Amino acid sequence: MTLAVVGASLAGLRAVESARRTGYDGRIVLIGAEDRLPYDRPPLSKAFLAVDGPVAVEPFLSEDDLRDLGVELRLGTPATGLDPIAREIHLGDTTVPYDAAVLATGAAARVLPGTAEISGIHSLRTADDALAIRSALDSGARTVVIGAGFIGSEVASAARKRGLSVSIVEALDTPLVRAIGPEVGDVCADLHRAAGTDLHLGTTVTGFETADGAVTGVRLSTGEILPADLVVAGIGAAPATAWLRDSGLLLHERDGGIVCDGTLAAAHGVYAAGDVAHVANALFDDELMRLEHWTNAAEQGAAAARHALDPASARVFSAVPYFWSDWYSHRIQFVGTSRADEVVVAVPAEHGFTALYRRGDRLVGAFTVDRPRDIMKYRKRIAARAPWFEAVAFAQERAA
Repeated sequence: MTLAVVGASLAGLRAVESARRTGYDGRIVLIGAEDRLPYDRPPLSKAFLAVDGPVAVEPFLSEDDLRDLGVELRLGTPATGLDPIAREIHLGDTTVPYDAAVLATGAAARVLPGTAEISGIHSLRTADDALAIRSALDSGARTVVIGAGFIGSEVASAARKRGLSVSIVEALDTPLVRAIGPEVGDVCADLHRAAGTDLHLGTTVTGFETADGAVTGVRLSTGEILPADLVVAGIGAAPATAWLRDSGLLLHERDGGIVCDGTLAAAHGVYAAGDVAHVANALFDDELMRLEHWTNAAEQGAAAARHALDPASARVFSAVPYFWSDWYSHRIQFVGTSRADEVVVAVPAEHGFTALYRRGDRLVGAFTVDRPRDIMKYRKRIAARAPWFEAVAFAQERAA
């Protein structure tokens, strides 16, 4: 029997480890587009950019460790197609037959159109991206970040920690308003301003100034030109599923992610996990969720392998989403979902900050700034379907 894992990502690695942990002793093939062993991505936009001195992208496990797990590596070899009827994964001119497959190809950063030939303009998703951005920051680059999302905000934080000037350009009037709501977005904007980051909200980029093929400035819809040696596009990511367009798998109409049932199944013998997967979450009224979070990738990767190897024992995956982000000297954390009927600021910014998200009569989400002791208590309450009044009372007690 062969288990094929497509994506040498966190989700892919956890799938491999889970298979061995559950007693599977058959063949495992791990396929990765990058010519690197699986490595941790979140630090690439955090400490990796902010610290001085030598740095390296460290893999989760060494090649010897993976060999000890009996893993056959196919790195630097992106998958080009999937035939779920023949049970084959295509890698260019070669194929990998499989009995069970886990798809964990993650997402690819969206890039600014028309900028491929301009040096100094980057997205941030891979180790190579991070190395290029870090090199520019090491040189004291004047930095402009396009997009006030979490990745862009972490890049801005790294630049400010180095004492560099940085501007964020955001098309919306409030940062992250679609993801976390206006009440919370305003607090995030205040964190940027307090750290000395120059915010340009409700503003779009109309073009770039260049010299000798390198970026020197960013033109804004206001007519202003921001000087720049480094531009980082934090404009989101799209699931890496182009290779699946002829596979017959159901891909989401909005972003092309793999649509799965509650057990992570995408087709007979095929399961998906991590950034690439839209999964119906039973804890939130079967809301279809695609999450680009470390915890989600790890948990889904492990579950997908178990289910792929023993479909009869597959159970509905219904974990409470969790993510964190480091901005300047602040720890931002979120659990649950922001799709809610109401958002209530339960702890004001002068005491850290907590916002709670209500759907019906229950707590479905919580966002905190600098309240790390509270966040997992909210996660447990969401998992237990705790009533709204209880969550509000707990927040008020913690703020007292």
